[in-house]
Amino acid sequence: MPALPLSALENHAEFLPRHIGIDSADEALMLSVIGEASRQSLVASIVPRSIARASSMDLPAPCTEAEALAELKTIAGKNRVLKSFIGQGYYGTHTPGVILRNILENPAWYTAYTPYQAEISQGRMEALVNFQTMVTDLTGMDIANASMLDEATAAAEAMTLAKRSVKARGNSIIVSGDCHPQTIEVIQTRAAPLGFTVKLVQSEAEWNAAIASDDYFAALQQYPSSSGWLADWQASSDAIHAKGAAFILAADLLALTLLKAPGEMGADIVIGTTQRFGMPMGAGGPHAGFMACKDAFKRSMPGRLVGVSVDVHGQPAYRLALQTREQHIRREKATSNICTAQVLPAVIASMYAVYHGAAGLTRIAQRVARLTAILAAGLKQLGLPAQHASAFDTLAIDLGSSAAADATLARALVLGANLRRLDAQRLAVSLDETTTRADLALLWSAFAPNAAQPSVDALEGAASLIPAALVRASSFLTHPVFNTHHSETAMLRYIRQLSDKDLALDRTMIPLGSCTMKLNATSEMIPITWPEFAHIHPFAPAKQLAGYAELDALLQRWLCAATGYAGVSLQPNAGSQGEYAGLLAIKAYHEAQGHAHRNICLIPSSAHGTNPASAQMVGMQVVVTKCDENGNVDMADLQAKCEQHSQNLACVMITYPSTHGVFETQVKELCQIVHSHGGRVYVDGANMNALVGVAAPGEFGGDVSHLNLHKTFCIPHGGGGPGVGPVCVVEDLVPYLPGHGTSGNASKVGAVSAAPLGNAAVLPISWMYIRMMGAEGLTAATEVAILSANYISKRLAEHYPTLYASANGHVAHECILDLRQLKESSGVMAEDVAKRLIDYGFHAPTLSFPVANTLMVEPTESEHLAELDRFVDAMIAIREEIRQVETGAWPQDDNPLKNAPHTAESLLAGDWSHPYTREAAAFPVKSLRGAKYWAPVGRVDNVYGDRNLFCSCVPMSELA
Repeated sequence: MPALPLSALENHAEFLPRHIGIDSADEALMLSVIGEASRQSLVASIVPRSIARASSMDLPAPCTEAEALAELKTIAGKNRVLKSFIGQGYYGTHTPGVILRNILENPAWYTAYTPYQAEISQGRMEALVNFQTMVTDLTGMDIANASMLDEATAAAEAMTLAKRSVKARGNSIIVSGDCHPQTIEVIQTRAAPLGFTVKLVQSEAEWNAAIASDDYFAALQQYPSSSGWLADWQASSDAIHAKGAAFILAADLLALTLLKAPGEMGADIVIGTTQRFGMPMGAGGPHAGFMACKDAFKRSMPGRLVGVSVDVHGQPAYRLALQTREQHIRREKATSNICTAQVLPAVIASMYAVYHGAAGLTRIAQRVARLTAILAAGLKQLGLPAQHASAFDTLAIDLGSSAAADATLARALVLGANLRRLDAQRLAVSLDETTTRADLALLWSAFAPNAAQPSVDALEGAASLIPAALVRASSFLTHPVFNTHHSETAMLRYIRQLSDKDLALDRTMIPLGSCTMKLNATSEMIPITWPEFAHIHPFAPAKQLAGYAELDALLQRWLCAATGYAGVSLQPNAGSQGEYAGLLAIKAYHEAQGHAHRNICLIPSSAHGTNPASAQMVGMQVVVTKCDENGNVDMADLQAKCEQHSQNLACVMITYPSTHGVFETQVKELCQIVHSHGGRVYVDGANMNALVGVAAPGEFGGDVSHLNLHKTFCIPHGGGGPGVGPVCVVEDLVPYLPGHGTSGNASKVGAVSAAPLGNAAVLPISWMYIRMMGAEGLTAATEVAILSANYISKRLAEHYPTLYASANGHVAHECILDLRQLKESSGVMAEDVAKRLIDYGFHAPTLSFPVANTLMVEPTESEHLAELDRFVDAMIAIREEIRQVETGAWPQDDNPLKNAPHTAESLLAGDWSHPYTREAAAFPVKSLRGAKYWAPVGRVDNVYGDRNLFCSCVPMSELA
């Protein structure tokens, strides 16, 4: 064999064929099925030439996985990881190794989708029920949801929940000034467009006067307070309830293992974060916020709620409970646009509680409280008594002058520690699970370097700082799940037992339309647990976050190149928050132009429910525009609505390609019409996987878009979260991007999430993806996604017609399979096909969205041809089963589709009375032999679950 030149052996785009599952031979075959000569000609026939990119994206040339990791390691090294005593809702924590390796770093958990298909989501839903139980037990409340985006947004959601739920007619919310500053900021951002007044009170006297007034609907306190003190809030709760208002308490779950529960003090809603339950600080996220409330509020509570129901065999089963679990189905009547959670961090937090149990958590909390008492005693000995007599983990110290505070901060930095500045002359110190005896010595040295240093041993007997009246007397985490898996062997097997019940991308293609379940490459995931990224506080001094700042700046630049926009904020930690931030920018822009009256938001009838919900949240009035029979925006109706509302038009919200999976040819004209009436164009970026490299919203007329980094840019869905929803804007809207006053970067619209960089710890994933793919690779990914969707559409055309397509019969990156005619011919519904796909080993496509009784399929570019064909073959085989029903061979009420999914237990039952064989139920195609996924439960009874609502761990005998 002749020697090849070195240049031929250096493949600097080696990641590309790892990410894209289709090779050249596959591509040729697929194009022949579609009837196109090349991938480029296919794309040219689908993407309107009027919006096609004129030039390539300005991105670095692609590099190998090893090169990208080395480059990112250099960036990470610019972060400076000091010992953090800042607190403020973020604390050091030890992630148990068994949880780190088997959940956070395990694709069986992080590549799973939201548990909409209950039967293949039993494992993660059990973990979420554990989470809900953990929260209700520790808070003493009646019910909790399956997590929120972070503590600050949970507080903002609690505000709107309270407004909707109480009798008080006031329009103000009272907020203690000793809540975490980022929480106050986000509440202020959310309150302003809704017309709520935030009354910030700074003292006990101001608080008592405020809750004695009559013009408020809710009041919020922090427990323990942000500066550390503790109080019994029963009297305040009674006073607030006497006014018909709601009492909201932001609580620390670790502290609640030792402290009187909020529910025992009359709280109506309790919110907070579970970050210190095993999830690294990660410069701000992702972390699972929580919300718990009293029973009377449960049907208005935002976010997801996992409940316990039964399956068709009468066996207990989990499912998402209550229609109100996602308020965006209420569209413009919603009080929240939340359509996601932080599932992966919530699972980690729940497993942390399962692993440690009540005794273990209490021991961790007692150690923190003991160290805090010893620290306080030592500071008092040094002549620096803590400001408050009570505390759990945080002490406030008055240094007497700003110069003394400056000097103390500087000494701490030299010693490798960060303290928190409360004001000019006060500092705060927060301890946590990772605090050591040596840390106390470091702190004493920082505060009083020239004095004789106290001894930890000598101060062991320091009095507790927790008042006797606040010591917890009630039990918690008594369910067996929290008292069984305390050895690593038991924990390892429990985690494996749950993951085996679920379908994730490590087992099968997940063909969800609009949700873009693409490869989450291992090389992209590796950096998120690097200490340089994981163990850094979001409010550490800016110099210590230099690596994150560079990462953020590079991602902003690259996302601008991909979208054609001028500016980006990565702060929103979900697509819903990105939508909200984008509309806030539009609203603020109009107000700055003296056009505050512009409040009409036009939204096509086909739009996803978060669009009208987000518009409502910023105080806009939604006007729905029609769609034509092909699913396109009805341009005549749009023009008429623009003319009708010309003086008050704020914006139009569209999804492109459309929600129906096609490139509308008149999108530029649409943008021009809206602009001519003074409105702005919001282009929902949910379908950006069909645009990157081939068209850019910022170039064809869009003014604002949000992106889903957990879709197009490879951050895993994590079972329904984490996410990142950057908001991208044109030049004149850049001043209205969200910012954080807490970090010295205040903006005209305020903060939309708790941390300045949002879910910063997962940003390295998207950085790695873009860096390894480059402009040509990203464009190829888009083109192959379009190729794969058209291949599936063509192969299934004679079995399931595609509902919407362009004039030449092509689709974008997804296709809607029309099953509506099957109801009359066979009684089979799209849901039956979705459940039968489980028997074939597949997660179902998106069910009945945007059209009832259809399946929306998006294969993504990551799937290889064999997997696409396996899915197509399954769908064709299911169509043959439907024909058995249509011909009368199988009855409409007793066939493999209506009885799907089939559990192993049901197939082994002695009595088999069905007209089809057990083999037809279990192994409808030969490929399933030896590679069979068995659904752990049969079809779940949704009606039973809503009528008999259980949302925490309960003895299964109660379900009988």
